[in-house]
Amino acid sequence: MKTPRAFYQPLAIGAPAPLRDLPVQLERMIHFVPPHVEKMRAKVPDLISKVDVVLGNLEDAIPADQKTAARQGFIQMARDNEFGSTGLWTRINCLNSPWVLDDLIEIVTQVGDKLDVVMLPKVEGPWDIHYIDQLLAQLEARAGVARPIMVHAILETAEGVKNVDAIATASPRMHGMSLGPADLAASRAMKTTRVGGGHPDYAVLSDDAGETARTAYQQDLWHYTVAKMVDACMSAGIKAFYGPFGDFSDSAACEAQFRNAFLMGCAGAWSLHPSQIDIAKRVFSPEPKEVAFALRILEAMPDGTGAVMIDGKMQDDATWKQAKVIVDLARIVAAKDPELAKLYGL
Repeated sequence: MKTPRAFYQPLAIGAPAPLRDLPVQLERMIHFVPPHVEKMRAKVPDLISKVDVVLGNLEDAIPADQKTAARQGFIQMARDNEFGSTGLWTRINCLNSPWVLDDLIEIVTQVGDKLDVVMLPKVEGPWDIHYIDQLLAQLEARAGVARPIMVHAILETAEGVKNVDAIATASPRMHGMSLGPADLAASRAMKTTRVGGGHPDYAVLSDDAGETARTAYQQDLWHYTVAKMVDACMSAGIKAFYGPFGDFSDSAACEAQFRNAFLMGCAGAWSLHPSQIDIAKRVFSPEPKEVAFALRILEAMPDGTGAVMIDGKMQDDATWKQAKVIVDLARIVAAKDPELAKLYGL
């Protein structure tokens, strides 16, 4: 265990000092782009203004014979565009793959000054974070990168879920975590081929009342894992995200899954299809009515102490804290979205 002082020391001579606090960023959707496809790269300039994060995907869904092209395409995509307040991320290949070293070496040394976050798949424990932490520091020092590149872990193995607390606190580079339901389902030997979302057979049955038909109530396969991930992330001061929802034809189910994640504390979700961008933007932005009521609570209790009645409901220091969560998020959203700023009155 490192001492607190050593925890925030650079891991290579000439590397930038680790951040003590996460930058305040709006990250409602992490939009995946396959950078080996030229026509998809051509859409990035228009995409930058529509999403909070553009991610160049190098891992799953990229064929083995296109891995090098995807890496080179991402580097070109980074060079060709200015991203402004929109985040630029990449999902590299997993640590036991033959491509990961070239992913990191080439990207960090060539466009590391533009890269905000490296998404690391299939994280099993803090040892994976320690490895990439040291390597990134060495590469940052070599390339003269001025600000540290953050690391985002994907929680997609049973071992990773077991070690989620240690992963969250493994490095000051930790940005957050995403649920990876498809690989996690396989790792757990779950009997589903769905990518996120529920399953009609995962249900509880109402009590037997004789001749009355019994009703099945579908449950959320991912509730336990999302809750465990959120607790680990929030206690470590980093962000939790829902990952992919694979059924592009079912926007209602996608929205329901995203909303569950939002209510439980997630900051955003992955968007794998253009149709999911607006869903994530809508879901992970607080509703104007909720913001208006939260503002009333803060105005009625300026210092957060005591108790007041608003519309017949008691408000105290606990609800003041809840209201502050909503208003703080609304202010971040309003700074980027003028239309919502008007609706929020901010």
